[in-house]
Amino acid sequence: MNYEYFIAKRIIGSKAYKSSISAPIIKIGIAAIAIGIVVMMIAIATGIGLQQKIRDKVVAFNGHITITNYDSNNSQESVFPISNKQDFYPEFKSVEGVSHVQAVATKFGVIRTENDFEGAILKGVGEDYNWQYFKEFLIEGRLPNFEKKYSEEVLISQYLADRLGFKLGEDFQMLFSKEDIEKPPSFLKSDIVGIYNSGFQDLDKQYIIGNLRHIQRINKWEDDQIGNFEVFIDDYSDIKQKGIEIYQNTPSIFNTQTVTDKYASIFEWINIFDKNIYGIIGIMILVAGINMITALLVLILERTQMIGILKALGSNNWSIRKLFLYNASYLILLGLFWGNILGLGLLFAQKYLKLFPLDPSVYYVSEAPVYISFGYIVALNMGTLILCLLMLLVPSFIITKISPVKAIRFD
Repeated sequence: MNYEYFIAKRIIGSKAYKSSISAPIIKIGIAAIAIGIVVMMIAIATGIGLQQKIRDKVVAFNGHITITNYDSNNSQESVFPISNKQDFYPEFKSVEGVSHVQAVATKFGVIRTENDFEGAILKGVGEDYNWQYFKEFLIEGRLPNFEKKYSEEVLISQYLADRLGFKLGEDFQMLFSKEDIEKPPSFLKSDIVGIYNSGFQDLDKQYIIGNLRHIQRINKWEDDQIGNFEVFIDDYSDIKQKGIEIYQNTPSIFNTQTVTDKYASIFEWINIFDKNIYGIIGIMILVAGINMITALLVLILERTQMIGILKALGSNNWSIRKLFLYNASYLILLGLFWGNILGLGLLFAQKYLKLFPLDPSVYYVSEAPVYISFGYIVALNMGTLILCLLMLLVPSFIITKISPVKAIRFD
């Protein structure tokens, strides 16, 4: 055991190997581990960050699950009203995990100015509306206040404001057609009290957030009639199951639709990120493992005489292999340490300084979002260490093939 300790100290702690021909290869191996962990951390943080950001933006406009009249035919406009006097409103007590239910209605209209016009959807909301997401999107002004029964305050997107030349505090007219096309359209005057930018242009160019009472008045609905319900749940990962439970706990005249079904193409696209992340992790671990295998083989080659001496003194193959695996563990941990320092530094810099912008028309976000969690960082480090060591078991098997007599004479 004393001889093993001597050799272990010689391999791991001495300066002898640092000046040998293996030094550059060892440094490359450490660098490969460090670069690999940085790339994997960035891939996971930005991949999950993008998924969450895009998902939250879509949910902000629709909720996790919508409850509509079967006759609506997935129309963007609320045509057939439903009563808000339901057992599940305002609290959905029959299904666990539902955090909020809100009543809304939508109506397509045309914004008219002196020089231009633009089609948009007025989304009518009430005092029960969840403004959590739009607080984050708000870039100018404030959120509308609907305490007044027929409040004319609206929240408009920066896209529409720039397109039509609107400024905060200005008002505009919106025209809504009637079922009888021979009758003149309804007019609605609106005051811009806030401007938002979700970064999701496909939705920003459609929606204006206004008072539900106006849609009820224009459509000649009763005070208890609304277009649909939007349901929010606590855990997005349960959305499919909760969608089924909500459907089973609502009257048969209602249909339910999850946001993942309504915007299937978007969610299929962001689900591809998972495959990309797994691919990057696999490639980086493979590259790091190959570099460590090379470094280990060089160390074994340089220490052939020592291996022969240890065998001649009675050490078994596994005890000698452990010495080299301990050394490899030290090098891997060194690479992980520097990789974590650099990787976390880049992630926190992006999170707070927004160093890397993105094109919102392509990625639906204006900068690369990052998701930082202690859990995946620990799992990534432990997984890298274990997989690299498992890969090193194969080259360390070469030690069992070394003959003590030939090894001692090896030069």
